[in-house]
Amino acid sequence: MIKKIRLNHYISQSGICSRRKADDLIKLGLIKVNNLTIKKLGYKVNYNDIIKYNNKILRIKNKIYLILNKPKNCITTIKDNINRVTVMEYIPDVYKNYKINPVGRLDKNTTGILLLTNDGFLSKILTHPKYNIKKIYKIVLNKKIKFNDILNIKNGIKLKEGKVKINNINIIKNNKKIVYLSINIGWNRIIHRLFNKIGYKVLKLKRISFAGIKIDKYIKKEGKFKKLSKNFINKILKLNNIKYNINEKNNNN
Repeated sequence: MIKKIRLNHYISQSGICSRRKADDLIKLGLIKVNNLTIKKLGYKVNYNDIIKYNNKILRIKNKIYLILNKPKNCITTIKDNINRVTVMEYIPDVYKNYKINPVGRLDKNTTGILLLTNDGFLSKILTHPKYNIKKIYKIVLNKKIKFNDILNIKNGIKLKEGKVKINNINIIKNNKKIVYLSINIGWNRIIHRLFNKIGYKVLKLKRISFAGIKIDKYIKKEGKFKKLSKNFINKILKLNNIKYNINEKNNNN
């Protein structure tokens, strides 16, 4: 049996608008399914149904999955109103046409792994707190970290959102200014705020791993990207105990 999806989901996957705007198009009677005007929200369609908007057939675009080794001095957004450099300037136009978006954010001066995709459902999964997606950072501090401060971090430093729970923290024995921190939380500028709270300044910050994908294993040079296959994404989801299989019909990588 072929799995059905909601009409608004199909429309959004075609790339013309968001799901919310797709609902508006449906309510206005601007969408046809197999030449029948559909105004019912929540209506489900098959992938082989013919969906039209303004008498033009809509087709679901293939799912695209990219990882970028984000360089410094660029912002994690699609476009910027004051013409700052964005991560999209490192992505070829052929992929931009699929309306890919960054999954989560990295600060302007933070480097490292950034996933970009047009798979909205996957993006929601990988950024939702309940899935506890692990992120590992390499941090360069302005001074050597003290043993008591490492213990304090392990016990949980309190920020305005609550206590920061980490997975693990390690230091380089011959250079105690370098710290490796594993964390699931995605609060805004959490690494900077965490260390500022206990008297340190973060000089350099690199996310070296996201959801088990280690950036240096696949892309060593900043500003470079790599396209990931459907099978690779499925392995990552399985590694993170997430029961979501990329739909083969809509992801012809």
